Amino acid sequence: MTILLLLVIYLAFISLGLPDSILGVAIPVIQREWGIELSTAGLISMVSISGGIIYSFLSGYITEKIGTSRITFISILMTSLALFGFFAAPSFVWLLFLAVPLGVGGGAVDASLNHYVALHFRAHHMNWLHSFWGIGATLGPLIMSYALEQTGSWQPGARTLAFLQLFMAAVILVSFPLWKKHQVLINPQGAPQPGTTQKKGCPGVFELPGVVCALMTMLLYCGVEVGLGLWGSSYLVHTRNFSIEGAASWIAMYYGGITAGRFLSGIISFRLSNVRMIRMGIITALAGILILLLPLPDALIGVALVMVGLGLSPVFPAMIHEVPARFGREASRKVIGFQMGFAYVGSAYLPPLLGFILQYTGLVLLPFILLGFLVVMFAASERLNSLVGRRTSDIDQGLSLQ
Repeated sequence: MTILLLLVIYLAFISLGLPDSILGVAIPVIQREWGIELSTAGLISMVSISGGIIYSFLSGYITEKIGTSRITFISILMTSLALFGFFAAPSFVWLLFLAVPLGVGGGAVDASLNHYVALHFRAHHMNWLHSFWGIGATLGPLIMSYALEQTGSWQPGARTLAFLQLFMAAVILVSFPLWKKHQVLINPQGAPQPGTTQKKGCPGVFELPGVVCALMTMLLYCGVEVGLGLWGSSYLVHTRNFSIEGAASWIAMYYGGITAGRFLSGIISFRLSNVRMIRMGIITALAGILILLLPLPDALIGVALVMVGLGLSPVFPAMIHEVPARFGREASRKVIGFQMGFAYVGSAYLPPLLGFILQYTGLVLLPFILLGFLVVMFAASERLNSLVGRRTSDIDQGLSLQ
């Protein structure tokens, strides 16, 4: 029963990833069909992810009142209806309105299921949970690319994704008895679960050494991941002379690199620490971006995108999982909440900012800006390791003096 529920949760995370990566593929076509500027198209992503930010601040209260299973069902149904709206939208303004329920629905699934898995399943399940998001993020561009090839328009692709989301909502609805049985299994007496309450006297988040570096790492990580996913297709089309369909396929492979990397991270996490995986991942992503700067054949440029995806793959899950070790169990819930919030901010605002800059400077600067993000991210991550190591050393020294 527990395994079956875990499979349902993984499927829900596939549905979370499906809409996340389609905008970058669709934007060149939306620009052409409706005659809008690059930065204007980026507003869709900003509005959508802003919806996720709004929900993240309310997630604890809403989930407590409604429950994880119901929240997941309602949220996936909401994204389905939003995508049906995308299919029927007569103008760009409608896309902006529909981006709100799309973002709120995605943010609700993300927050509620991450919290549920963190409380009730093991660490490697968290890595694999995020890899199933990558499956959805890989399938989304492939579906959109196929729709473009068959119809020349992006809207039939949105309709296909809407039907897939509707099917996933039905799966969640049918699985309600599994959630109830799992709650009885983990909590037969109805007592509060460990980690569901916060001890009084826990220090404020910003009082913790290194927390600012952790938040900066998450902010820039999402700026790179979403920024490359959103503008990578346009970069390949306008700077490297890829076809729209070819660029869409390579962006799908980029998300495929993230997916494959997270499956591997779940296995590697049995042997390597989170800190080492984060360090190795950022270095690999840096190498991939550097390759993008070189005048190489199309195939090697595509391989560089996959390399960036592989490098980014372990960073997000490892940053979340390492929080209790870095900042203590009592503060971990607050710190994870702030990290998720900064991740959403990075996803919502850095990519549109990139679009605004690239509109005036040219898409050729995209890899240079992403390289700068990664360098600062690496510095913040290493500074965090230094501060946390110093804190641990101080605690150990204090214990030895007692």
